[in-house]
Amino acid sequence: MKKKKSNLKLQKSKAHDYRFTVGRILQLAVALVFLIFMGRFLYIGISKTIKGQDISARTEQLYHRNEVIKATRGTIYDRNGLAIAEDSHLYTIYAILDKSSINYKNQPEYVVDKEKTAQKLATVLPISETQILKYLNPPKKAFQVQFGSSGSGLTKSQKNQIENMKLPGIKFIETPSRLYPNGNFASHIIGLSQPVYDKKGNINLVGTMGLEAWYNDILTGKDGYRISAVDASNNQIANNSQTYKAPKNGDNLYLTLDSQLQSFLETRLSEVQSKYDPVSMTVVVEDMKTGKVLAASQRPTFNPQTKKGLTNSYRNILVQDTYEPGSVFKILTLAALVDSGHYMPNTYYNSGSVVVGGATIHDWLRSGWGSIPYWQAFARSSNTGFVHLEQQMGSKTWKKYLNRFRIGKKTGVTLPGEQAGMLSFGTVTDQAATSFGQGVNVNVMQMMQAFSSLGNDGQMVKPQFVDKITDSDGNTIKGYQTQKVGNPVYSAKTRKVLIDNMKRVLSKSIGTGYAYKMTGQSIAIKTGTAQIANPKGGGYFTGNSNYIFSVVGVTPTKDPRYCVYITMKQPRRMSDPAETILASIFKPLMNRVIIMSQNNQAPELTATVPKLKDLTVTQAKTRLTSLGLNLYKLGSGNKVLAQGIKASQKAENGAKVFVLTSGSLKMPTMKGWSIEDVHQFSNLTGIKVTLKGSGKVYHQNISPGTILKSNSKLKINLKE
Repeated sequence: MKKKKSNLKLQKSKAHDYRFTVGRILQLAVALVFLIFMGRFLYIGISKTIKGQDISARTEQLYHRNEVIKATRGTIYDRNGLAIAEDSHLYTIYAILDKSSINYKNQPEYVVDKEKTAQKLATVLPISETQILKYLNPPKKAFQVQFGSSGSGLTKSQKNQIENMKLPGIKFIETPSRLYPNGNFASHIIGLSQPVYDKKGNINLVGTMGLEAWYNDILTGKDGYRISAVDASNNQIANNSQTYKAPKNGDNLYLTLDSQLQSFLETRLSEVQSKYDPVSMTVVVEDMKTGKVLAASQRPTFNPQTKKGLTNSYRNILVQDTYEPGSVFKILTLAALVDSGHYMPNTYYNSGSVVVGGATIHDWLRSGWGSIPYWQAFARSSNTGFVHLEQQMGSKTWKKYLNRFRIGKKTGVTLPGEQAGMLSFGTVTDQAATSFGQGVNVNVMQMMQAFSSLGNDGQMVKPQFVDKITDSDGNTIKGYQTQKVGNPVYSAKTRKVLIDNMKRVLSKSIGTGYAYKMTGQSIAIKTGTAQIANPKGGGYFTGNSNYIFSVVGVTPTKDPRYCVYITMKQPRRMSDPAETILASIFKPLMNRVIIMSQNNQAPELTATVPKLKDLTVTQAKTRLTSLGLNLYKLGSGNKVLAQGIKASQKAENGAKVFVLTSGSLKMPTMKGWSIEDVHQFSNLTGIKVTLKGSGKVYHQNISPGTILKSNSKLKINLKE
């Protein structure tokens, strides 16, 4: 019995010792862990770093928000303050599908209910619920998905509608975009600005063509930022300082172009392009006194809003293409002859042909007109007459004048990619050919610069497209002045002889330009028909249409100020003579210019849009009517809630200013609307519009009078 008790005590003692040992070990382990943590905390407290990173900075970053404040790209206006290119923001919608996307409140940042999400989105996006579900259920696992073209290009109004639905997992990417409300409108001059990603992944508008590219740095502006302290709920902490730098919006360009004259020109060009299908055309209208270009365009062209035609017309023909100008170049030759004292108008020569350096040069009428005086050579556009005159002047003198006219040198006009052209002057045949505009390559703006000497008694001025640059508040930063670039001839008498000869071109008996005659109007012209060099086989193309046909005209003849220059290359459907085709543009365009000439200035054709919000529709209409503008009401209410053209902006006389009221919205009759009208309508109503074609509206898929809903899908066909 005693032995059993002894064993029991021994077992209890061993158990006690074991528990004690285990307890001590646990105590030591806890102490060791505690010491490690304390050591770590002391290290962090002293060094303030973890793995080489400053934890104070990391903590500060956690409760700070860095926000980039985007600068607005500057607006491009015409001479009267009408917007030609302006900023516009569009949005692309996307959906997060990965269920690991949880925010700090442990709430889902992914699409929770796909059926509900599809149903809701289909009320705004121009796409069916079924198709949205297909996007939300991709065949392969995806973190996020977009909705194709139907989910891009959304307006601010559409974005707000979707955000108000509070759908988990639905996000937006803001895409800066550019609005070109006039469509085909001096497209290669205005150029193009497109979204481009930078090295940091940010998207910015960058000018890629025309003035948008040339003045990209001026138009771009600089982004600002805001750095503020926030709490765990992402709300700014009260009384906490913030760092703020306001964005510097881009500066604005005011051009020399006149919108009404430009629009008229575009219409005439489109009609000729459609009927005769030339390979290319150019037209420039310039104030020769100042060098300001009032209108200019080309065919082929493109619509910068829809990008239609861009692939086939990326080159700016006005400066990037060179050509042999033909007989319009005789204006320069005659100026050199008169100024140098080698013009003998009453001396006779034998027309028809002349041999120079072993080559025979013919008149356009190969049989000629017999023996005629030199004063008829210009009006008849006689090549042989000008060859004889060039030989009498001498190649050395002629080359001196070509240099004075800056032939073969860039004008420096503010358009990218200008080509300088070239001058073949090595042989006597080459020298003779330059007298009538062959063997010399120029660009259109070089010719405009040379023609400007007609309006300034021999003083040339540089063509210009920009009148002034203003900051975002409208203050003028830089005003462009007339830039003199040479004085090829020095006599007012020379100008008079030139104009007298150009007036004879309109003569029915001896002139080549009777088709351009405008009874009772003070104009003077020169025609041109230049052969086109064959780049493959040498020599020139043959055939009635394989020429560059041209005409240049000035007005008024007493003291020329305005110049119109038109070129047309190879009309492929030449159902009428070249003069008839060009006159269909020249005469109505010159008639418009003459009105400006008689007034000695371009008429004021714009009005400043007033603030209309909160006015009654009747009050708004009265105010607009007094300014020469028209009100177009959207909605059935009687109070203006919003307006399509912002207050203080310019609008053309007669333009529509859309206003939105409350109540039901009926589909209007859009036929004849401009793209600017459609843009106003879309912006105010939030209805997604799909555009096809260019020009004016001629078809709509929703019948007039139909009650419109937020998910209405409007398709518009445009036609020039």
